[in-house]
Amino acid sequence: MREPWEFDLARIEGAKLVPISEVFDRISELDASAETTVICHHGVRSAFVTRLLDRSGFVAAYNLEGGLDAYSSVDSSVPLY
Repeated sequence: MREPWEFDLARIEGAKLVPISEVFDRISELDASAETTVICHHGVRSAFVTRLLDRSGFVAAYNLEGGLDAYSSVDSSVPLY
């Protein structure tokens, strides 16, 4: 649930960009039966969207706790910003 400028700075390989402002309009692009990990910078926006996905029938929606900031501490290929 990051914005395009954030996605350009750092991302996890294979991640799909869906800005939080577009989630409602683009939810049909996501597979509600697949595992979905929602990512933002620190985990706050993604926690909100994960709850939205849960309430929309997604069977396995997860929030990356601590966001990309925390993830970068275990994967040095993802820069801090």
